[in-house]
Amino acid sequence: MKPSLEIIINNTDELQTVTDTLLNFIDETRIVLFYAPMGAGKTTLIKELCKKLGSRDNFSSPTYSIINEYSGPQQKIYHFDLYRLKNSDELFDLGIEEYLNSGNYCFFEWPELVEAIIDNKYIKIEIEVKENIRYLRARKF
Repeated sequence: MKPSLEIIINNTDELQTVTDTLLNFIDETRIVLFYAPMGAGKTTLIKELCKKLGSRDNFSSPTYSIINEYSGPQQKIYHFDLYRLKNSDELFDLGIEEYLNSGNYCFFEWPELVEAIIDNKYIKIEIEVKENIRYLRARKF
């Protein structure tokens, strides 16, 4: 059975604790896939993870740029939003293999296309929203 983690998030005040718990679970893994409906808080959670990793950059959703690169004290952090991509050819046109093999953190929103081509260990995070409460489930692959 794959290691897993479950967290209930009642409000954004809990994000500091949630990100600490997530980073402890992520440990040495550098590829993290975020599955959640629109508006569930994927970008907000990734922004908080980047802050915890020491980045002081300005954070925004990479919906139009597809990739945002942030500087951390020890390494780069890549934040992907693959919502607008239509097929895996577009991933390869981005040079996705270099990012996946870089050893840097790679956080993916809308990761359906990329999951099929990952050869490394990764974390899959699913966020479900019910009555304004977020249920986060993370599993290692």
